[in-house]
Amino acid sequence: MDLETHGVPRLELEAVIGFNGFVFSGLRVHPDREYLIYPLGCTVILKRIKDGKQEFLHGHTNNVSCISVSKSGSYIASGQVNFMGFKAEVIIWDYAKRTMYAQLLLHKSKVEALAFSPNDKYLVSLGGQDDGSIVVWNIETKQAICGSPASAHSAGHCLTVQYSNTNDNIFVSAGSGTLRVWELDLPNRKIRPTECNTGKLKRIAKCIEISEDDKFIFCGTTSGDIMKINLKTGLLSDCGPVKAKYSLGVSVLRILKSGDLLVGSGSGTFTLCSGTNFKTLKEVQLEKGVTSIAIRGEGQQFFVGTEAAQMYCFGYEDFKAELISTSHNSAVKDVAFCFGTSELFATCSEEDIRLWHIDKPKELLRITVPNMTCNSLDFMVDGHSIISGWNDGKIRVFAPESGRLLLIIHNTHRMGVTAIAGTRDCKRIVSGGGEGQVRVWELQPRGHRLLETMKEHKAAVTCIKIKSNDKECVTASSDGTCVIWDIVRFVSLQMVIDSTLFRTVCYHPEEYQIITSGSNRKVTYWDVYDGSTIRDVEGSQSGAINGMHITQDGKHFVTGGDDKLVKVWDYMEGAVTHIGIAHGGSINSIKVCSNSRILVSTSEDGAILRWRFPHPSSA
Repeated sequence: MDLETHGVPRLELEAVIGFNGFVFSGLRVHPDREYLIYPLGCTVILKRIKDGKQEFLHGHTNNVSCISVSKSGSYIASGQVNFMGFKAEVIIWDYAKRTMYAQLLLHKSKVEALAFSPNDKYLVSLGGQDDGSIVVWNIETKQAICGSPASAHSAGHCLTVQYSNTNDNIFVSAGSGTLRVWELDLPNRKIRPTECNTGKLKRIAKCIEISEDDKFIFCGTTSGDIMKINLKTGLLSDCGPVKAKYSLGVSVLRILKSGDLLVGSGSGTFTLCSGTNFKTLKEVQLEKGVTSIAIRGEGQQFFVGTEAAQMYCFGYEDFKAELISTSHNSAVKDVAFCFGTSELFATCSEEDIRLWHIDKPKELLRITVPNMTCNSLDFMVDGHSIISGWNDGKIRVFAPESGRLLLIIHNTHRMGVTAIAGTRDCKRIVSGGGEGQVRVWELQPRGHRLLETMKEHKAAVTCIKIKSNDKECVTASSDGTCVIWDIVRFVSLQMVIDSTLFRTVCYHPEEYQIITSGSNRKVTYWDVYDGSTIRDVEGSQSGAINGMHITQDGKHFVTGGDDKLVKVWDYMEGAVTHIGIAHGGSINSIKVCSNSRILVSTSEDGAILRWRFPHPSSA
């Protein structure tokens, strides 16, 4: 990877739509009260609260799994996951310089949790279940002081750690049947645990908060109650609520200055409850499980993150949820720009299609079809409709302003609709299915008509592009063939064959050549008339290429795939001019807007990235 990207100019990342809501306590507010800090893929994002301006910390090689911010705000620490048997890195960032301060490598496969000591002296890190150890690091020397297994052999996995608010030598760890107070013995380089006694209560603790005066530990459990333990004696002093427990468990806790608790549950309830008797004072229901609560300043305002990848802002007084950012929480399969404008684009992921304005972090429109998966979408050229292909074998056509369903074509393909495209005259749709058929549909004022079914492919159709005169189209399939069809006479004109699973195909704007790519990692240029190979270039050193798009002037094209790199190519030279590194998951789709100013790429981890396109069109 380093060899491939070495010396190639970098693409400038302008904005990111996305937030990994599955990272517990991943959303933080910096002590300066100006920035939100949160993970997405292998990037840590700093977002200014007042105007939404984003900055990015790049350095992780895989998805970020936990984040912590030091009390003074000087440092941010982030841990990542890695493949089985490989070490997972902790990075400490210098907040003021926005640079990497230290890279700490000891844990295997995953870093589960991180916590800074109150005076920025130490960082404690907890490894995931394949690792099971706790390590204390000296921040000044960037070295490990000591380590220890996180829980006793008889107990389960440790899930979280939290530092004392006043003492640099004391921290607490908790998990499945384990709750320990640790003391750091610096002269002997050891950490010594004291087991807390919870009596007959057997719980799995998901999160820990320690009261400001360090008297009590509060633990949120998967059973939906909160344990209150005396930190000095290690004895259980209270547990509640007794009757109305939190559904799907307590996933995150925060203590306010007043001593009351903010509680987020797995069912999406966000509650303010009394710190003395756990009675509910205020409650709001949010979409999907709450995973982060971040308090700004003294607690007049707080931010909440959920598994639906949404962020909310709350005021303490009115306790009303204001949705401040939304994003996909699963793989984004396709992206399409509205023809003739670079302002609007649409994305699809699982059961929803979302419409975005290029400059705003919040969606303009969300169209949801429950329990279905949208595989492919396109805008009709007149901008009056969005056409989409779904895994239930239906084509659905929606109005882009209201999201109203305009048309549904049933039983389009037996094994789901896997690719779709609309003609320039907006009168026909070409669809491809999981069984390999290509079908042409005519749109009528009151309905639709199947014009023809064309069968050459033996496996799923992965991509369809229509020629500008609406008379021909090219379809790519994972059976290793691309077919050029006459869609007036409905016959195949040309077939190209390669030992690959084709994922994507594009016409050059002058339409005498097509370029293809797929699992063989090559970008191949073909002659449209005789189907001969003109040339092929190495498109990626690792992983298939899933998405490709050519600029309107035909001088450049872009690719993205399993190597997580966005590449901009010179068409004639067949060489990479720029590389974009920021995706944490495989790139599924990629498009350049019509005026060649912006490039949008989407990936498996739910991210939508907006890049500045480095070759603005001369037109």
